[in-house]
Amino acid sequence: MEWKTLKSEYLFKDLWFTVRKDRCERPDGKIVDPYYVYEFPEWVTAVAFTKEGKIIMERQYRHACGMTMYEIPGGCVDDTDKDLESAIARELAEETGYVFDSFEYMGRTSANPSTNNNWMHMFIARGGELKKQQELDDNEDIEIHLLSVDEVKTLLKENQILQSMHATALFYALQRINAL
Repeated sequence: MEWKTLKSEYLFKDLWFTVRKDRCERPDGKIVDPYYVYEFPEWVTAVAFTKEGKIIMERQYRHACGMTMYEIPGGCVDDTDKDLESAIARELAEETGYVFDSFEYMGRTSANPSTNNNWMHMFIARGGELKKQQELDDNEDIEIHLLSVDEVKTLLKENQILQSMHATALFYALQRINAL
């Protein structure tokens, strides 16, 4: 069922977003032209538990949607990260100030595999302790909220966690800890 890429042309390249136009051939010989692919960096995210068993949730404004919403910590994998676990540990420390005892990889998911080429890698982080101040990027303004498992489940039931990949990670994590 895989397509063969006959030609690729970059239309736009920037730090966080690249647009590519492909000319493809399907197995039945039909040519698909153009097919647009959005290239993004790999992402990591974590359902992060404090030593007290609270889940670290963030609230921040998301301009594309024009809303302030609940999310879980995470971000892009940097070239300087030695692996995915290092990337999520760095993101957690920067965004929340918490440092964790352990990480469990839960797998990966895609925001939209029909157009996006990247993955979001999901973790459970355990044993979080507040060790430092947040180190936010210039465009980040993140409030930290420590919620119980039941409070997070209520947010999910009431459709208050709108970032779909974060909701996915939360459902996987709740299943792993037998909380569904």
